[in-house]
Amino acid sequence: MGKIVFLDIDGTILDSNNEIPDSTREAVRLLREKGVYVAIATGRSPHMFKDIREALAIDTYVAFNGQMVVVDGKPIYQYKIPSSVLEKMIERSTLRGHSLAFMAKDRLVVNKENDHRIALAMGSLNIPYPPCIPDFYLGEVISQVLLFSEDGEESVYAEDFPGFRFVRWHPFACDMVVKDGSKATGIKKAIAALGFSIDDTYAFGDGLNDMEMLKTVGTGVAMGNGHPTLKKVADLVTASVDENGLYEGVKKLGLI
Repeated sequence: MGKIVFLDIDGTILDSNNEIPDSTREAVRLLREKGVYVAIATGRSPHMFKDIREALAIDTYVAFNGQMVVVDGKPIYQYKIPSSVLEKMIERSTLRGHSLAFMAKDRLVVNKENDHRIALAMGSLNIPYPPCIPDFYLGEVISQVLLFSEDGEESVYAEDFPGFRFVRWHPFACDMVVKDGSKATGIKKAIAALGFSIDDTYAFGDGLNDMEMLKTVGTGVAMGNGHPTLKKVADLVTASVDENGLYEGVKKLGLI
């Protein structure tokens, strides 16, 4: 049976300038040359990394931290957050002075204009301030919500929504993810559809939302620029993304 590698995007595929290093492009090319299947596992919605998929010719991916799975260009799974949960989240966040982003497969919108937390968090991904459409969630399949709050403020939401986890990825932003969902659950769905074994599955990541993924796959690799907690659960810590970390990692593993 063959091998498959899942790559996180921010801080793994993309460097600190939000660009794909030449060494990463070369690593992906060499992996394919060796017969290794390459896929993406990200917290982003599909429209937020279309250019990356095209640049690396990748059409299998786990999006929304596992809430959507696409295999060979065909969607095989998408989770929808219930309207009742979204309405309660809007109510609680409004009371607390926090903003939200609603993530659909082809669009991301926010419910407040001119929030510096939104501007800084999205700016860190090199994404302009999203359009403000407060009732966007009505009639749309929303798979993930972003909560814009300061570090620690998400704990009250965890109490309000016991069926969900709040995973921080920026000083002003958290992903709201269904409790039993993660990149790992999405990866399991993808490899089952493709016929790979979890033992022959590799994953590279740098953030706290990569924790379950690195612990679940056969070999989990943390980037040198990764979160210290993530490095503790990794099977291997490679160089940072700005120091050809992906290339060096697959080389150390003997995949190229």
